[in-house]
Amino acid sequence: MTIPAPSTLHFRQGRALISKEVYPVIDPFFDDLAAAYRAAIRAFYDAGCRYLQLDDTSLAYLNDPAQRAYVDSIGGDGAHQHLINIRLINQALANRPPGMTVCTHMCRGNFRSSWMASGGYDHVAEALFGELKVDGFFLEYDDSRSGGFAPLRFVPKGGPRVVLGLVTSKRPALEAKDDLKRRIDEAAKYVPLDQLCLSPQCGFSSTVDGNALTVEQEAAKLRLVVETAREVWGEI
Repeated sequence: MTIPAPSTLHFRQGRALISKEVYPVIDPFFDDLAAAYRAAIRAFYDAGCRYLQLDDTSLAYLNDPAQRAYVDSIGGDGAHQHLINIRLINQALANRPPGMTVCTHMCRGNFRSSWMASGGYDHVAEALFGELKVDGFFLEYDDSRSGGFAPLRFVPKGGPRVVLGLVTSKRPALEAKDDLKRRIDEAAKYVPLDQLCLSPQCGFSSTVDGNALTVEQEAAKLRLVVETAREVWGEI
């Protein structure tokens, strides 16, 4: 199951979205939001879900100085908003059922092959990789907007999986396998190879409008991911 991360519910409009009559002080809002997510996560588990993915835009957007300035403009704290959101997600995941794998995907925008934010993971990396209690990180790394791999040095060795989104879902041209393998080798300087994985950078259709690819072009991208992964890590 894939659902929005709790931080997405307040990121775009901030305090203006949250009733001051119900929540004159903001902290109880975050407490209630986390409690609602804990109940939902338990309900998914009881229905049979054993893999849950939290799609999060805020933690990727906040690497962009323009996005941090936007958070400031709506009454937030752009420099520290990622810390608030990490605590919120951890609260939501508290007491998650054993045997449920939870990962997060961080997106910078994916509407009609467009994007909303730029910047490497430097601003959030230390807190994100060191404190967020998930089993894996799906990271966009399909072009220069995503920055380099150095922020991965904060990923605990033997800890969560790091899924490198090296294959773009925005453009139809196929990446070269040798280029993908070279970039995997670069990432492996910071995270052990057996802790790395490969995927497309995002989904092929965040909305009904989709991206600028045909179904067959999408299938070719997925075949490329599978073939490259088998050549790098072997058969599973």
